[in-house]
Amino acid sequence: MNSVEHSNDFESFRQEIDDVERRIAGEIDPGARAMVVAGAVFVLLISLVLPHAGAARGFDVLLNTDASHAEHIGLPSKVFVWFTTIFAIGFSLLALMTRRWVLAWIAVAGSSIASVFGVLSIWHRQTPGINNYHGAGPGIGLILGAIAVIVLTFHWVRVVWSRTMLQLEAEEQRRIAAAQAEERDRRRLSGE
Repeated sequence: MNSVEHSNDFESFRQEIDDVERRIAGEIDPGARAMVVAGAVFVLLISLVLPHAGAARGFDVLLNTDASHAEHIGLPSKVFVWFTTIFAIGFSLLALMTRRWVLAWIAVAGSSIASVFGVLSIWHRQTPGINNYHGAGPGIGLILGAIAVIVLTFHWVRVVWSRTMLQLEAEEQRRIAAAQAEERDRRRLSGE
């Protein structure tokens, strides 16, 4: 076998390795954390049914109903509920079903913002408003939702930063192939 044929074989092998590595790099394997993520999403769904402040439930805040107006629901609570619904629930479910790394990262980003706004929402409900208005404090749904989204964010971060065995193996194969190509080129150039 001459060096040109060997080089062509190696290039096709390298292309195959690159394709496999790209495919594997785009996937996640949440393992046992998938159950924790699914449980946190379920708790978030329940928190939308429970009261967030006074008589205003999470769905009232989400849909901006009269109950949310009567309870003087502020911007932090509205942002929290929307980010929770879109990112913590929606993208988390999509990421779990498709196991796509990009969707998990979107879920992490949105859930982390929702975590901040969840804590701000609780604080906002405990702070007097204009003209020293004192409304209902934070409800069980708001507190439960804030805790669940923080737990969800923590577990999603652990999932997206972990490397699967397939990813590590593909990376090792790529290193071996690169070392072999470098050694072959070194021998060819030095005339060995």
